[in-house]
Amino acid sequence: MYCFGVDIGGTTVKMGLFKEDGTVLDKWEIPTRTEDGGSAILPDIAKAIEEKLNAHQIDKKEVCGVGVGVPAPVTDDGVVKQTTNLGWGYKQVRQELEELTGLLAKIGNDANVAALGEMWKGGGQGNKNMVMVTLGTGVGGGVIINGKILTGTNGAGGEIGHIVMEPDETERCGCGKTGCLEQYASATGIVRLAKRQLAKFEGETILDAETVTAKDVFDAVKQGDTAAILIAEEFGTYLGHGLATVSALVDPAIYVIGGGVSKAGEILFDYIKGPYMDKAFFANKEVKFALAELGNDAGIYGAAKMVLP
Repeated sequence: MYCFGVDIGGTTVKMGLFKEDGTVLDKWEIPTRTEDGGSAILPDIAKAIEEKLNAHQIDKKEVCGVGVGVPAPVTDDGVVKQTTNLGWGYKQVRQELEELTGLLAKIGNDANVAALGEMWKGGGQGNKNMVMVTLGTGVGGGVIINGKILTGTNGAGGEIGHIVMEPDETERCGCGKTGCLEQYASATGIVRLAKRQLAKFEGETILDAETVTAKDVFDAVKQGDTAAILIAEEFGTYLGHGLATVSALVDPAIYVIGGGVSKAGEILFDYIKGPYMDKAFFANKEVKFALAELGNDAGIYGAAKMVLP
C-alpha cells in the first residue's frame, strides 16, 4: 500500500509519496497559491497527486490516503477555522480534499504533524509519548500521546509557545498577548534577550546589539563569550522551566528539539536540562532530550503516518 504526505506552507507545498513502511518513493514541491482566498491550494494538491499516481502507475485502490499538515489549528474532523498566511477562513479541508481526490484524507496542525513524523522516523523513534519543540521565528509544539497527536477541542493542543512565563512583560507576543514562552525561547526571543543583556553588559563581547541573531549568540557561546553565555543561560531557564510545566501535564518520555535554533546542536541541552531538572516534578525527571532529525521533511513524514493503519 501507498500514501501521500502533504505539508502546506505559506510559500510552497511539500509533498511525498510513501510506501507504508516509510520508504519515500517520490518527493517534490509545488507553489502555494494564496491569491483569491487560497482557493487553488487544494485543487493544486489534488492535481499533483493525480499526476504522481499516473507517473508511478499506482491505482487509487492501493492508496491508504492523503495526510496533510496545515499552518493553523485544525479540528479532529479536518476543519480549519482561520489561517494567517494561506488566505483561508473557515474551511472544511478534509471534506474538500476527499471530494477532489477520491481518497481518504486526514488533516492536522503542521507542528503536530511534524512531531508525529519525528516520532515515526526521526529523533523520537521508539517513543510513543513525546513532545516536539520547534524553535524558529516562534515556538511551535507538537504533543504525541500513545502514538497519536493531541489535537484538543479547537485544534490548538500543543501550542506550548504561548505558555505564560512572565505575567509582568510589557512587550507583546505575535499572538497579541504578553509574557509568552515564545518571547524568550524562539529565535526572535533570543534576539530580544540578547539586546536586553547587551544594553547592560559592561565587559567585552563579540556580539553586536544592532545585528545580533540567535545563531550569533550560540556561535559566541561556543567561543566562551561571557555575554553570550549569560543570554544562553536566560534562554535555557525560560525554556527549561516551560518544559517542566509541559511535563507535569503530558508526561513525555522525550523532548525532540527542532527548528532553526536547533542547528546550534546539543550545546542547547547544556542550558535547558539544568533549569528543567530544577523545576520538574519528581516523576518527570527521567525525560530524554534529542535533536530533530528529519528537518523540513518532518511534515510530510508525519502527514503520511496519519493515514497509515
